[in-house]
Amino acid sequence: MQVPVYNTEGREVDQIEIDDGVFGVAPNAAVVHQALVRQHANARVGLADTKGRGEVRGSTRKLYRQKHTGYARAGSRRSPTRKGGGAAFGPHPRSYRQAMPKKMRRLALRCVLSGKVTDGELKVVDSLGLERPATKQMVSILKALAIDSSVLIVTGSPDTNVVKSARNLEKVSILPAAMLNVGDLLSHNVLLMTVDAVRRAEGIWGNRESVSGVEAS
Repeated sequence: MQVPVYNTEGREVDQIEIDDGVFGVAPNAAVVHQALVRQHANARVGLADTKGRGEVRGSTRKLYRQKHTGYARAGSRRSPTRKGGGAAFGPHPRSYRQAMPKKMRRLALRCVLSGKVTDGELKVVDSLGLERPATKQMVSILKALAIDSSVLIVTGSPDTNVVKSARNLEKVSILPAAMLNVGDLLSHNVLLMTVDAVRRAEGIWGNRESVSGVEAS
């Protein structure tokens, strides 16, 4: 399929053909959901920790004799039922990491990219052309492209000028094409890609497994 290409002034300057194998995939909500849950789970650190009855301070001596006191039978003061005792079934450090086949991860990303095209939320720009960091210039570019909501800016390769120009703008995120992921795509309304970023994404998540030694994630 073909999509229009705009310049930084918001004028359409060209049309490019994009790969249907990356930007024209049928939706698969189940795979996208699984990929998003996996991404969030893998981002968890899992360091929450509590002390059990064997870890808290306190004597293990039986508090009082077993019978003829009128009280319930009690053992160690470390019992979870007593103040200062250990936690019962509390959390301990663990890994929340989830596995997902590579083909499913790639399919999920293609589905989200295709959804952006179908919903008219993909904008392609020929080049951002920032010779130096300039937040005011980035604001002008977004305004010229009629982008007034959250936007994910994707460049072909890491661009320091673009990052410094947009990092202080609210609801604006920047990523190189090789770092595209389901979470960032779904959390922004508009996807703004340079032509280089489109070709880079096609190379990584198209038919070829990798480009220049960078594997699809």
